[in-house]
Amino acid sequence: MNSLYDFIVEPIGSRYNNEVNVDGGKLVVNSSIESFKFINNVATVISTPLIYKGNIKAGDTIIIHHNIFRRYYNQKGKAVDSSKLFKENLYFCQEDQVYLYKRDNTWVTNEERCFVAPIKNKDSFSLDKHEKCVGILKIGNSSLESMGVTEGDTIRFKDNREFEFTIDGELLYCMESNDILLNYGKEGFNKGNEIKDN
Repeated sequence: MNSLYDFIVEPIGSRYNNEVNVDGGKLVVNSSIESFKFINNVATVISTPLIYKGNIKAGDTIIIHHNIFRRYYNQKGKAVDSSKLFKENLYFCQEDQVYLYKRDNTWVTNEERCFVAPIKNKDSFSLDKHEKCVGILKIGNSSLESMGVTEGDTIRFKDNREFEFTIDGELLYCMESNDILLNYGKEGFNKGNEIKDN
């Protein structure tokens, strides 16, 4: 079973991550289908597109766009599935909606994606928790490496690129290589005193 253009994927776990474990019990943190922050974005690849020539294989764990598994209310107020639903618990997913895949227990970015860890804002007069437009490159790609930007470097990125994902329990921002504007290197913009906010 293969699609011509799309991956066929299945969520790992449920479609929404609405509960957290607290002292051995479960706490419901979301009761709405509309909040994108609680939609599961971890999936297993069931099959790759027939035209696909990349490295992702059937059986791989991938991180995908939150709208794949999303439910929403239509114009009549009825809860309906995403247009990506194929059948039962299987969904279509375009290649540009796949951000990471796991290979040998290591996350690898797809296409020009990269992931940046936010750093704590040290300005005691600011209400912002994170330093604005600055972070530490957590998961890079070959395009960035060819420009000398490597994992662990402190970088400055374009405004409004804080597309949040939780990867292995760590908050990361997903962006593309061309969103990175400046590389401060390992020393950092604050002489290496940056503190990751995770």
